[in-house]
Amino acid sequence: MTDLFLKIKTHQDQNLPFVIFCKPNSEKTIGLFQKNDHLYFLESFDKKGFVFAAFDNSTTPFLPLEFCDVFVEKNNSETYFFDAIQNENSPKQGNDFFEELVTKSVAAIDNGLFQKVVTSRREIVELNSFDLEVCFKRMLQNYPSAFKYCFYHPKIGLWMGATPEQLVKVKELEFETVALAGTQKANDIKVVKWSPKEEVEQQLVTDFIVENTKEFTKELNVSEPFTANAGSIFHIKTTISGKLKNKKAVEKIINALHPTSAVCGMPREAAKDFILQHEGYNREFYSGFLGELNIDFATFRTQYSDLFVNLRCMKIKENRAEIFVGCGITKDSNPKAEYIETVNKAMTMKRCIL
Repeated sequence: MTDLFLKIKTHQDQNLPFVIFCKPNSEKTIGLFQKNDHLYFLESFDKKGFVFAAFDNSTTPFLPLEFCDVFVEKNNSETYFFDAIQNENSPKQGNDFFEELVTKSVAAIDNGLFQKVVTSRREIVELNSFDLEVCFKRMLQNYPSAFKYCFYHPKIGLWMGATPEQLVKVKELEFETVALAGTQKANDIKVVKWSPKEEVEQQLVTDFIVENTKEFTKELNVSEPFTANAGSIFHIKTTISGKLKNKKAVEKIINALHPTSAVCGMPREAAKDFILQHEGYNREFYSGFLGELNIDFATFRTQYSDLFVNLRCMKIKENRAEIFVGCGITKDSNPKAEYIETVNKAMTMKRCIL
């Protein structure tokens, strides 16, 4: 066991908060270990630390730098080689309710309530045992281009994930974000074809970001959509970058983007109300955001924030995993196809625990 995971074991034994994370295509895993068990909340966006925000903005837990020890450890791929998971059978439970939810969503779109809504479901997986170190190292092996993390607080629980979606990255006044939509299982095809439904969904996400950030940004640049690989699946991705007008705009851009149309819908408030009324469970921190606020923990460079949308994630409680998955619904959505999309997304976490 490495020094980092020995530190995790000590912290777990003392029931103290911590987070470990590895950024996309990085060779380093970073750990923050809080020195007390207090549950801090983000009260000001000029604070330095690690933020772990809920989907509905009801709570924003925060690990403040001033109360944490920071460890940085280089990943050693020789210590985390695992055989590929072969069992990818679709679950037989949960599809009826979810397909009915998609049908209701399409009907609401036809009735003009919103253009798009992102519905989700929670899948419970019973575990014979759970090894945090093995799970995290499987994420490192399987998803190098994702943001991998494990967050624990005794008053919140244990969450892990490997998300492909950036919320926003800020370096002084330079910022970058992405629009991400559409899902296909990854294969060896060199030219990936996307349906009109998926292309429309992607454009809605892009339009949402541009419209909601133009007030406090300048020199906005929008790339052409392209196919991006996220482990076992493909997405359509657009990169959006530019300059903020001033330092106070960091808080504004975070609030403007979260929750994004990629995890909520358009218009945002109408879609959010529909989700809270019809999904039938509490998302908690799924589709919230997380990451470094006002500091790069690898270099201790300030005026730097690197935040991600909390997708492809799960909550571990005793010997069971609650896996959260969703998909964007538009007027052309097919309930059965959307359910299959969530099955494919659930495999991101299943490959790390089964």
